[in-house]
Amino acid sequence: MRLDRVSFARRLETYSEAIKLPSQPILEGRLLRMVGLTLEAEGLRVAVGSRCLVINEDSYQPTQVEAEVMGFSAGKLYLMPVGGLAGIAPGARVVPLPNTGRLPMGMSMLGRVLDGAGRALDGKGGMKAEDWVPMDGPVINPLKRHPISEPLDVGIRSINGLLTVGRGQRLGLFAGTGVGKSVLLGMMTRFTEADIIVVGLIGERGREVKEFIENILTEESIKRSVVVASPADEAPLMRLRAAMYCTRIAEYFRDKGKNVLLLMDSLTRFAQAQREIALAIGEPPATKGYPPSVFAKLPSLVERAGNAEAGGGSITAFYTVLSEGDDQQDPIADAARGVLDGHIVLSRRLAEEGHYPAIDIEASISRVMPQVVSEEHVRHSQRFKQLWSRYQQSRDLISVGAYVPGGDPETDLAIGRQAEMVGYLRQGLNDSEDLARSEALLATVFNPRPGS
Repeated sequence: MRLDRVSFARRLETYSEAIKLPSQPILEGRLLRMVGLTLEAEGLRVAVGSRCLVINEDSYQPTQVEAEVMGFSAGKLYLMPVGGLAGIAPGARVVPLPNTGRLPMGMSMLGRVLDGAGRALDGKGGMKAEDWVPMDGPVINPLKRHPISEPLDVGIRSINGLLTVGRGQRLGLFAGTGVGKSVLLGMMTRFTEADIIVVGLIGERGREVKEFIENILTEESIKRSVVVASPADEAPLMRLRAAMYCTRIAEYFRDKGKNVLLLMDSLTRFAQAQREIALAIGEPPATKGYPPSVFAKLPSLVERAGNAEAGGGSITAFYTVLSEGDDQQDPIADAARGVLDGHIVLSRRLAEEGHYPAIDIEASISRVMPQVVSEEHVRHSQRFKQLWSRYQQSRDLISVGAYVPGGDPETDLAIGRQAEMVGYLRQGLNDSEDLARSEALLATVFNPRPGS
């Protein structure tokens, strides 16, 4: 922000009183230089993760910017700004801020749209904080977590029937651009059986943030939702904070005994924000330009979701992963598959055919499905995938008329049941199919009713 000198002096005095900052700070540094997104300061001795205020009082329009300490070397601190740096000059004061690190939480968050710092974006004013919690949630002993033992109804037939989700599971939604991932997330917010829904829109276009809230979420789903948005034009540190903040919100409600659905769009933008920060402070790139810290951050974020201890709440999480050029071997996509409990892949070919949701059943898997459904349900699911895969393998021959009926019984059966399988996988945007109905319809694909 830019202020005239009088307004700046008053703002700084008020700010100092609010945070109990001494008028003559005992500890104060000076800004040496700015390289790319990184600020270098000297004269300070504060810990990594501490917050500082960069104050430039000598310019024609005095400026103050918040920054976070990301690293240090040989007496220098490397800081990453939270906002823009217009007006900052060499020699600016760098003053450490009280590191409270606590965020407001409470039921008043429901129905609100916030940024990565917890500030309201919806113009409805401030929130009434019921609790103040640190950004880092409590670490749950993995041996004390309640096991995933019951299914979660997401209202989408193909997922309920063939990729059944367990309450407390963490899945990746792998997709390229323009294949319907945002629409699929919107369907989940409307149809999923969850007490609280937390939506993180990380690094998306500002237009998409507004459209998701106004066009995809319904009034009913908004009442039980919290949306944390950090568009692509914000500083990478703010995008990083937004991802951690929405995870912390989900943890807060889980600790209150609620069953939470966490939807984060996208995990890739989170990784890219960490890449920008790491490269800016001098960390060497490793795989496709991603430094090692990126691959350490992914599991530290994802592992926070899941079930609480026995008798507590749960966080069922869906993370979208962008596949650049539809490449499923992208390093972030590959790393995400290793830390998640399953993945749902959206196919561009199916989307181009008007097949929605465009879920590639062959490439998708839910690792906890056998633990949460009956053996008969698992058999029907496996049989469906076998026939679907058999048809796809012979698709080219069938389309040109080169396949001769009777050549292979399995292929003949796959061709005969193709219309029923396609009908099962397709679903309207506003249509909901519960878990029991999805399972019953799956059985009819192989055991058609009389007259069908």
